Amino acid sequence: MKNSTLIVVILLTGMTLINSCQQQAKEETIKTEWIGSEKQEIVNNIEFQFQGFSRTMVEVSHRYQELYWAGQDKNWGYAEYQREHIVEALEQGFMRRPEHEESAQSFVTVALPNIEKAIQTEDPQIFAEAFTNLTTTCYTCHQMEDVPFMTVTEPKIRHSIINY
Repeated sequence: MKNSTLIVVILLTGMTLINSCQQQAKEETIKTEWIGSEKQEIVNNIEFQFQGFSRTMVEVSHRYQELYWAGQDKNWGYAEYQREHIVEALEQGFMRRPEHEESAQSFVTVALPNIEKAIQTEDPQIFAEAFTNLTTTCYTCHQMEDVPFMTVTEPKIRHSIINY
């Protein structure tokens, strides 16, 4: 009797362990509609979604325009907000595509800090001069990246529908 009880206990313990292992394996399975299920597939799909530097430039372009209009409106808080997010977008872009960082050094280390100083002065003339320099620096970077056809000019039309 003792042997049969011991066997039953061992079998139950074994079944519990097997069930536990199966549950753990089930928890590690990832089910999504688009991202994938294998680790490398997930990484590849996420990288594809973030893409390269072109997505960064779309965001920088939008924020560049908003920065301009914030300066025109003397909305210095909003101008600083846009400057900060330009820096953030570029940092994220450089993380994905570090080969673009060298071309943008003057933009990052000179033009954007000058914009920050201009915003702090709250002087529209100083801001306008710094923004003109920022625009020139954009175009210089584009030339270094072999995309001189991507010209940058001060915005003429406000695209924002929200008045900040």
